[in-house]
Amino acid sequence: MPLTRRTLLAAAAAFAAAPAPPAFADAEWPTRLVRMISPYGAGGANDISLRIFNAYFERELRQQFIVENKPGAGTRIANEMVAKAAPDGSTFLYVAAPYATAEALFGRLGYERKELVPVAMAVTAPIFLIINAKSDYKTLPELIAYGKAKTDGLTFASPGPGSQPHLAAELLFKTAGVKGLNIPFRGDSASYTELLAGRVDATFTAISSALPHIQAGNFRVLGVASATRSTIYPDAPTLVEQGFPQIVAAGWYGFMAPAATPAPIVAKLESLVLRALDDDAVKQKLRDQGLEASGRSGADFARFIDDETSKWSKVIEEAGLKGQQ
Repeated sequence: MPLTRRTLLAAAAAFAAAPAPPAFADAEWPTRLVRMISPYGAGGANDISLRIFNAYFERELRQQFIVENKPGAGTRIANEMVAKAAPDGSTFLYVAAPYATAEALFGRLGYERKELVPVAMAVTAPIFLIINAKSDYKTLPELIAYGKAKTDGLTFASPGPGSQPHLAAELLFKTAGVKGLNIPFRGDSASYTELLAGRVDATFTAISSALPHIQAGNFRVLGVASATRSTIYPDAPTLVEQGFPQIVAAGWYGFMAPAATPAPIVAKLESLVLRALDDDAVKQKLRDQGLEASGRSGADFARFIDDETSKWSKVIEEAGLKGQQ
């Protein structure tokens, strides 16, 4: 074709009309620092496990990944921050279980669920039913019978209102047909102090933080609120095994992105997370924090979140918890 003014103008018009490439192509991402937003403060399981993943990401991609801790408001500060972030592959959320219960607990949020897209589920944090080893009750049936015999029922310590340990306790009260009172404290340490002093009857907690007390003979484990026995502490029978199939609860963490993040970037991070969870060193580091690898694709993670939202919204409504947090 001869090179004429008309053909040059046509070529220029076609180039101008072509869609712009995404901020990062799949093969290129990431080309600059990536921020991973944690909804909790430094030093906890969420923060530490995210740093484990970041170290793997940096090793595989030779690019810097940093943790930014944005605690507060039951994880809603971090959720909103990432929901409103530029969808350019530079900001992601390391989401936690309260994401699925926030709307049921608090009502209107500062963001909409559709503004965030699940990338991959990463880990679960099994929670165990713990009592003071010196208590008169030694088994789950005995704990329930004890609660039914008390006018005010059972008292459960939790690391905060609306937390998974709190909601698991509410589900136990409902399922066992026993009165119960949640008493929130700032973290596990304060809960343990009250449990050791005999001022509360029980608590749901991560095994990693309770293990020193268990090994010292101060705490007794009555069970784990998982569908199957935990690989971290397999001696604990599930509550399902003990006749309570409804009581399945755990903390969990995963990765989410601003909804308009280019699909190739989301797919690349999804693949990276799932590969990390196949790495023996990563899995061991997570187990050391009381966490179990629970890799799910973005699509499976989305369905999991929907199921968690439906389940716990019902518990929250029946327990009258909305607006009380």
